Amino acid sequence: MKKERTGLILSYRTGMSAQKPKTYLIRVLDADYAESCRMIGHRVGWPVNDPKIQGKIVGSHGKKGTLKARFRKGLPGTALATQIMISS
Repeated sequence: MKKERTGLILSYRTGMSAQKPKTYLIRVLDADYAESCRMIGHRVGWPVNDPKIQGKIVGSHGKKGTLKARFRKGLPGTALATQIMISS
């Protein structure tokens, strides 16, 4: 059974001197740290209504339930602070 959830795109993944334009930090709405860590490997799609750009959750980021999602093609800048669909 496929369970679809929504998340929020927080920002790009950044380092000390570089920004990674294909990796984004997302927060799963209504999920704690343990539940969000079980979502590693799930597929993500943007925008929510008609997912045109697909990606995958590749790891966790920190201890508050934030996840890293990698896309084959980077998202547009207008995607920041919008919702994303997460499906198993």
